[in-house]
Amino acid sequence: MTPQAASPPSAPSPQPHRAPLWRWLLLALVLVVLDQGIKLWIVQNYAWGHSSAITSFFNFVRVHNTGAAFSFLAGHDGWQRWFFVGIAAIASAFLIWQLRSHGQHKLFALALTLILGGAIGNAIDRLAYGYVVDYLDFHWAGRHFPAFNLADMAITAGVIGMLLVEWQRWREERRQQASSAHGAGQGPER
Repeated sequence: MTPQAASPPSAPSPQPHRAPLWRWLLLALVLVVLDQGIKLWIVQNYAWGHSSAITSFFNFVRVHNTGAAFSFLAGHDGWQRWFFVGIAAIASAFLIWQLRSHGQHKLFALALTLILGGAIGNAIDRLAYGYVVDYLDFHWAGRHFPAFNLADMAITAGVIGMLLVEWQRWREERRQQASSAHGAGQGPER
């Protein structure tokens, strides 16, 4: 036996810890199930436009949004239903691809997962009803914020998470640039 044959195989190079994709997809699925469950309850228990006062500033309400955020494009002939479903499908594919590539970055992956779950939840509404069911109505002094739902909150939280990740990355780059400039003797003159 030659020395090469007797030596153990080389150990694989260490890989960075990656959270399996299925964990992020499971979290997105839980979000979709919760969102759809609440919307089903609203549809079964509230007529369109009906509301129940929960507090002096918050109501449960059933409203239909054929548009996007703040009813953007809601007044059109119905083409926007398929437009927004298409956008959600493309966005979902992109988000899953990003999760596969960046699943080890927990905050970034969580942000992507929240956006994914929210996009799918609202796309299901568009496919099933032709509109998104909104049910959370906050108001103050006679002014109502546009009604929204759990999927909308998830998308918003995901976008905020992505902005936070980007801000952290930007701060780290600035810190590294300052450190390398200081280490190279290019710091501020005294």
